[in-house]
Amino acid sequence: MEVFFRVFKIGRRLEAWGRNQGDATFQLLRAYPLAATSGSLGPKRHEGDNQVPEGFYRLDRFNPISTYYMSLGLDYPNASDRALGGPNPGSHIFVHGSDVTVGCLPITDDGIQEVYLLALEARSAGQQDLQIHIFPFEMNAQNMERYRQNVHYSFWQSLQPGFAYFDEHLTPAVVEVETTGRYVVR
Repeated sequence: MEVFFRVFKIGRRLEAWGRNQGDATFQLLRAYPLAATSGSLGPKRHEGDNQVPEGFYRLDRFNPISTYYMSLGLDYPNASDRALGGPNPGSHIFVHGSDVTVGCLPITDDGIQEVYLLALEARSAGQQDLQIHIFPFEMNAQNMERYRQNVHYSFWQSLQPGFAYFDEHLTPAVVEVETTGRYVVR
């Protein structure tokens, strides 16, 4: 089995998607409510801003004995965060248990146990690229128009094609980062 995760700040949820190896598309397995949030809409740009990042990430660490029960680490900061953030964009962003946060994604102890096991099972089955995409909101045309005047709108325009690709094809897009820090779907 392969897994893919999406997070929405507005709507406060983490979606777990799965597909059998060889299948073309993912199916929604379950949505987990975020037990808490911190910061506001917009990307994380520096250490201590309490922001949850926004962008295209990978799960790169498994921590079965976390301060917050269990946790999965994101590869934050990625190339976009390093290009667009300050000299110290921060680090150590996790999906974890509990219901507290200062920039991470808590989904309760029961929630992280399920998500952790899904990711572990996928890794054991050979999936090396465990993607997690974090969006401010569902990036459909109506919401993009609603937030058109937001200071982060230009950045969100680079996230939107990755969101739209998944919604249309039910498989993650190939996303690259330009030297400017903008995301580009290939």
